[in-house]
Order: sequence, then structure tokens, then C-alpha cells
Amino acid sequence: MKIALLGYGKEGKAAEEYFSKKGATFDVFENFTFDEISKKDYSSYDMILRSPSVPPIPNQEKLTSLTKYFFDHCPCPIIGVTATKGKGTTCSFIKSLLEALNEDAYLVGNIGTPAIEILDRLKETSVVVYEMSSFQLWDLEKSPHIAVVGTIEPDHLNVHKDFEDYVSAKANICRHQIKDDYLIYYSKNKDSKWIADTSSAKKITYPFELPEDVLNAVVIPGNHNKENAMAAIAAVACYKNISPDEFIKNNKADIIAGLQNFKGLPHRLEFVRELNGVKYYDDNFSTNPASTRVAINAFPDNNVVAIIGGRDKTGNEDLPEIYEVISAKNVKKVILMGESGHELAKRYSDDRFIVVESLKDAIDTAKKEAEKLASAIVLMSPSAASFDMFNNVYDRGDQYQALLTKSLS
Repeated sequence: MKIALLGYGKEGKAAEEYFSKKGATFDVFENFTFDEISKKDYSSYDMILRSPSVPPIPNQEKLTSLTKYFFDHCPCPIIGVTATKGKGTTCSFIKSLLEALNEDAYLVGNIGTPAIEILDRLKETSVVVYEMSSFQLWDLEKSPHIAVVGTIEPDHLNVHKDFEDYVSAKANICRHQIKDDYLIYYSKNKDSKWIADTSSAKKITYPFELPEDVLNAVVIPGNHNKENAMAAIAAVACYKNISPDEFIKNNKADIIAGLQNFKGLPHRLEFVRELNGVKYYDDNFSTNPASTRVAINAFPDNNVVAIIGGRDKTGNEDLPEIYEVISAKNVKKVILMGESGHELAKRYSDDRFIVVESLKDAIDTAKKEAEKLASAIVLMSPSAASFDMFNNVYDRGDQYQALLTKSLS
């Protein structure tokens, strides 16, 4: 088999390793425009395998993706989760709950592990929890047995042609479901509800009420994370083919253990340290204003010093929303860095703004300002991508944490 591999990131490299073991040969294509790959002659290839960030090529029968290939060959049930914010946390709650029930569970997808890496290890009795981005869902023609749809907000509009295209891609997580499948969706978001209307599955909405001892088992901060836990409980209940109420009644101790065992994901509202009465949080995975809003709202009783800014993804169209988010009453100072941070400072006159040129300057300035306040939180939640100054969001978060642990005294 000869494969044209479009893109050579983490999933592309995993695909090369997987198919090479099966005797396939590859031509790898990088640094191309969509126009270039759309017009390419693929007649000598048996398969065209696109990486997640490469848009689907219209009318190309040989085109597939790792997600599509995985769905075609996975021998066990898949629990798929999508949202603009919180899908990784929801997936992690689901896996922790399944492990508490002694299930053979695997967590893959957008969270960092390419699904193809575990495909040959799966059995019919396994269960896969798949975090699904809009890029992975873009051209999916099968939907998971259990789908979870969280809050949907504008994102990735530098890749999708518009918000409608983004929402339509997300809808593939449940668009191809049948009546024996399950869909859990967030009832307070109009786009989540629109997506739910495309599905023929049995439907459960969240948030819903939980017993107080179950709710208190969620150890990571923010009401949104309690809602993520609700979605996870509903998903595992559906996997067991029972209602959430019955699942909780029969498995409360295991549910509490599963929720308590998950301490949060790196760079998602992650507590880093406390120094001189100030708590420092890393929320570098917040790359849009909706995510930053959730992070700020997680600390309603604290005085927040926010570190904001990075590579814009919307042609600066989301700057008014970012400004509205950081105008929350609990945000006392805003340290602006990166491209979008400088642009915010140009557009808005605000005496809370302090512009800096480096991450170290941002941390030093935030420390100085936070130590003037009572009940202070320093929150790095950039509301923008990382590529203006860093390799990726992990690099940005890692550098932030390294400076916090090594430089501050």
C-alpha cells in the first residue's frame, strides 16, 4: 500500500509508524497550501491520509483520516466527547470513572494520544474514550455509540471558513447515530442543542442535580468542572445502559472514588503554587475568550491578576469579547503580552492594563501587583494561541510553570 500523508505532526508520525509495520510506504507532504494539495495528482496512491488540521479535500474518494480509519476498525464501544472548552476534562472524568469500575478503558484523541497507537491492543470488552476536535470530526461518517456535546463557542475560525462550518463539523459526533445510541448534551447552549437535533440517539441533558457527597468529590475548581463531571457520569451510565440516577444509586462509592482520583489536566486551570499569600494558576489551554471567561468565573471570591495575550486566531475580531471578559469585577489587574495583548492595549484605554514584553516580565509584574491585594489569584489564561512566542500551548504552560517554580522567591 502506498499512502500520501498530508501533515506530519503527532498523528501523522503515529500513522507512519502504524502503517509501516503493515508494509505500507509513504510520501509525506508538509508546508503546503490547501490549493496545492487539492490540485495534486493522487492517482499513484492507495490512500490519502490527512492530519487533523488539514481540511478535507472535496470529491477525493481516497481521502481518509486516522479518526475515520479508527472508527472503521475499532472492535469495541467508543465514547466520543466534543466541546469548545472542557472536553479533555470530561474525557478524563469518564476514564477515571470507568477505571473505578474496573473497565478496560483507553483515553485517546485530541488529548494527546493518537487513537491509532492503541488500535491493535483493543478487545471487544474494551472501551475507548475519544476526545474529538472539530478537525477530527470534520469529515467523520460514523458517530460513536455514546456522544457527549458540551458548550460550543466560536473557535478555530482561522481554519474553518466560518462558525457554521465549525458547528457543522462538531455535529458529526452524533449526526450518524442510530436510535440505540446515546447522546448527552449541554442544555444551556443553543449550538449544543442544535447539534443534538441532528441525532437520532436516546438523549440525556446536563447539568442535572447530583447528591451533595458526589458533587463534593470533584476536587478541581470551578462550577464548570462540576458540570463536566455530570456529563461524565451520564456517559458512563449510558455505557452501562442505565439511567444516571440508577447508576449513582448502585455505584455511589465507585463514582466518588473515580471523581476524586482525577486531579485535573496540565495547563487547564492547574494550581501551580502559593507564595506570599498569592495562588498561581496555569490555564494556558484557554486560547479563546469563552475559555478565559470560564477560568475567571471559577474564582468569584478572589481578586484576580490575569495574564492575557498571544497569537490571535480571528483577525482580531474577538478583541471586544476578550475585553468584555477581562472587565469582570474580580479582575483587578491585566498583564498584557504577545501580539493580541499589545493590540488590546492599543484599542482600549484601561488603567488596569500593564503591557510587558516577555513571560518573565509578565510573571514578575503579576507577582508585584497580586501581593498588594487580599485573596489574590494570578491566572495565566491567554485567550489566544501560543505561536507568537512559543512552540505550542504545552511549551507556553511549561515555561510559565518553570518560571513560577524556579524564579519566584
